[in-house]
Amino acid sequence: MHSSPRALISVYDKTGIIEFANGLHNLGWEIISTGGTSKKLKEAGIPVLDVSEVTGHPEIFDGRVKTLHPAIHGSILARIENENDVKGLDELGYKPIKLVAVNLYPFAESASIKPPLSDLDLLEMVDIGGPTLLRASAKNYHNVLSISNPDKYTEIIELLNQNEGSPLKLSKEYRRKLALETFEHTASYDVAISKELHKRWIGEANKSEELNQAITKLPNRFLIDSQIKEIMRYGENPHQAAAFYENQSESEINLSNFLMHSGKPLSYNNYIDLDSALRLARNLSTDDWPDTPYACVIVKHNNPCGAALSDSQKQSWIDALASDPESAFGCIVAFNTKVEVSTAKQIGEHFVECIIAPSFEPDALKILAKKRNRRLLSIKKEMSRLTPHTSQIVAKQVNGGWLLQTEQSPKIDPKISKIVTKVKPSKDEISAMKFGIVVCEQVKSNSVIFVKGTKTVGIGPGQTSRVEAVRIAARRAGSDAEGAVMVSDAFFPFRDGIDAAHEIGITSIVQPGGSIRDEEVINAANQHQMSMLFTGVRLFRH
Repeated sequence: MHSSPRALISVYDKTGIIEFANGLHNLGWEIISTGGTSKKLKEAGIPVLDVSEVTGHPEIFDGRVKTLHPAIHGSILARIENENDVKGLDELGYKPIKLVAVNLYPFAESASIKPPLSDLDLLEMVDIGGPTLLRASAKNYHNVLSISNPDKYTEIIELLNQNEGSPLKLSKEYRRKLALETFEHTASYDVAISKELHKRWIGEANKSEELNQAITKLPNRFLIDSQIKEIMRYGENPHQAAAFYENQSESEINLSNFLMHSGKPLSYNNYIDLDSALRLARNLSTDDWPDTPYACVIVKHNNPCGAALSDSQKQSWIDALASDPESAFGCIVAFNTKVEVSTAKQIGEHFVECIIAPSFEPDALKILAKKRNRRLLSIKKEMSRLTPHTSQIVAKQVNGGWLLQTEQSPKIDPKISKIVTKVKPSKDEISAMKFGIVVCEQVKSNSVIFVKGTKTVGIGPGQTSRVEAVRIAARRAGSDAEGAVMVSDAFFPFRDGIDAAHEIGITSIVQPGGSIRDEEVINAANQHQMSMLFTGVRLFRH
């Protein structure tokens, strides 16, 4: 057996690789390498053995096959504590490989290229040898250092220097940590491949106009790939541990892609509320309201307590806040456009936990940041306006598994909606209905909201009784309920909700319909000379 340890280095991302290889060389290591990595190390004056010199077989098929050989994998997988393995290596003339440093072809990055790569070109970015080398080294972590993360290069050289260059003198716990990181890395790689190919080969072939172009074919396997980004002080309550894990996302508008300009780190509850606020702000960022393009959404405890569209951002904040100023104490606010100085001045001293927006005017940022604990977030890429939210698959964990469903912003579809009362809703009421169902869809069920134009005036969220949701919305709306449109996320099972709405001045109703007592409900609306539209689409949110 040779005395100098042997390392195999084969990397796509060559950041820091010369320094790392040079550090190994200075410690007396022998280095095996492949293709472009070998060339780069040789150019830097570092002695390198090509893989073909070790295997006795040339690289073939334009480098598609180079390390898949017993001389490589036998040398990685041999258990030095096993006499038969040691004897077998000697008989074959193989030398053990004590370190494997590999990073993989950038499949996920290649999948996001615009315009998209063809299937055949994308499949060329599926690494075969790299994951095999990494998994083999991680499996034999007792004897081999498995390095999949370039950020570890400097740390490993320092540890080897402290331990006479011997990998086996590094603690078992540390080698096990590297192995786990490798297994997580290769698992993440496989998830990225599976998700992208499902989208291309299954999802794209199963789009449905009836579901607003949502992917209706759900995956056979639900695969998650999330990396820890931030450990929080606690979860929903102080006795619960919590952290934020980020996913790779095609969208640049997501909660892992925001800049924090001021304030304390985000809490678990902040993330939940920011997600709700951001989703609704994006749903309101369409061209359906060209005269009122400025959206403001106020969320408290994962429920909108105010939302408005206006012809100015400042007015959208005023209108949204007026919907329920009491609940908006310690709220989360989302704007769909760059925050302006006039808006910042209007917000003033109001107690706002977080403000999330595409960006901020510099002076607006200074004004809002005067409240030291106020968290201000913008997208990393300068953006003046949010793009509309697109359909997606969302997941929820339950005991024993996961529930998956498609989700997209609701619209009144003229093909399935119908006016069911003698009095027809006016053009303005139809416009209010269109705005109202977008907001109502984001409110926890059972929910009823009151809207005037493109602003909420009362929200009744999360009740076990629909008529009670009406009463709550009425209390919050006060006199503003007079002449408002009532939006319900599901049908009214009894006429009591209609009667209660009439008593406070509601003139028009939009709801899905579908109750066995629809006629009773329609008769109540006709009796009160109210207009009512059935959308045919329920908007439950639990």
